[in-house]
Amino acid sequence: MIGGAPRVLILTASYGAGHNAVAAALEAALRAVGARTRVVDHFRELVHPRFDRWTRRLYSAVLCGAPALWSLAYWLGDRMAASSPLAFDVPRLGRTKLARLLDAEQPDCVVCTHPTPAGALADLRARGRRVPPFAVVFSDFAAHRQWIAPAADAHYVPAAAIARGVVARGAPESSVVVTGIPVRAEFAEPLDRAAARASLGLDPKIPVVLAMAGASGRVGRLTAATRVLRELPVPSQAVIVTGLDAALAARLRRSVGGDPRIRVVGYADNVRQLMAAADVLVTKAGGVSLAEALAAELPIVCFGSLPGHEARNERFVVECGAALAARSPGELGRTLRSALGNPDLFARLREGIRAVRRPHAARDVADHLLRLAAGARATASAA
Repeated sequence: MIGGAPRVLILTASYGAGHNAVAAALEAALRAVGARTRVVDHFRELVHPRFDRWTRRLYSAVLCGAPALWSLAYWLGDRMAASSPLAFDVPRLGRTKLARLLDAEQPDCVVCTHPTPAGALADLRARGRRVPPFAVVFSDFAAHRQWIAPAADAHYVPAAAIARGVVARGAPESSVVVTGIPVRAEFAEPLDRAAARASLGLDPKIPVVLAMAGASGRVGRLTAATRVLRELPVPSQAVIVTGLDAALAARLRRSVGGDPRIRVVGYADNVRQLMAAADVLVTKAGGVSLAEALAAELPIVCFGSLPGHEARNERFVVECGAALAARSPGELGRTLRSALGNPDLFARLREGIRAVRRPHAARDVADHLLRLAAGARATASAA
């Protein structure tokens, strides 16, 4: 398309909430600078709705029931090129409908928040189809091989250390841009802790622990975390967010009884406010959850992280000095007892956080995408 607002196609997937959260943050940032956007779920709309539904169920079942199997799959994928016969052509799924979509939409650029659409775009380009500039946005703090598309015009990565790994695994150095993981714009805005606590009805003088386990809630160890918080011998109050799992919320409310120190909520659309009110976040290490906490400068204790991508995320933030990790309920209790009574520890964690936080990642990715789009338009005009 030549003339008018730049058009950006965003390709996402619904395996977990992170890919869609990144897509939503990017869409908002792109629209804020005048771009026209369309968000497409690659597997549901370009592969098949039944394939999307069945594979999401399988993904959830493996994470909940056989996490070691997911760890193995993640490990194998990191050692397998997208072109490997063992990939069974998965990295190119949806390419036929994607080609039709490109013809119909004529986007100036495409951005992928999941690796499969990037593989399909690369395959179309290799077959001689016209493909606009396209980019991959990482949603984990890991240089995983399946996320690297050497044909992509840009790889937007969370940190400089991840950038080095992406280049080492085959991405052209010129395509790798350190932006951070895109989060909603509200996480870039400072919020007053006292005001947040007052709005939430929390005691302004007692430390607040926020516990989460992603949007679904059930893939994590919130039950164990709740038991630890209930038994903490130090003054504290807690907000436990169970996400979309209403049954888990009901069980946890029963388990805490009438304890006024602990509040169990379901899905929360005010996570930024909750993070502003908290002294520390207990969470499994989902990439977007960590990016939001980093943006909010909230110290983190990783607990209940899944193997594979979340283990890699956890390792990254701990090694950066931005988080602590607890492997067991006992260790979580000891860690919280130590942290809640040690302001110096929180100060050190915030120093580590400030070294890696990138609250404006969505804006930075949007700006770079529009430069790619402008270059494509210029080339088309000159042709």
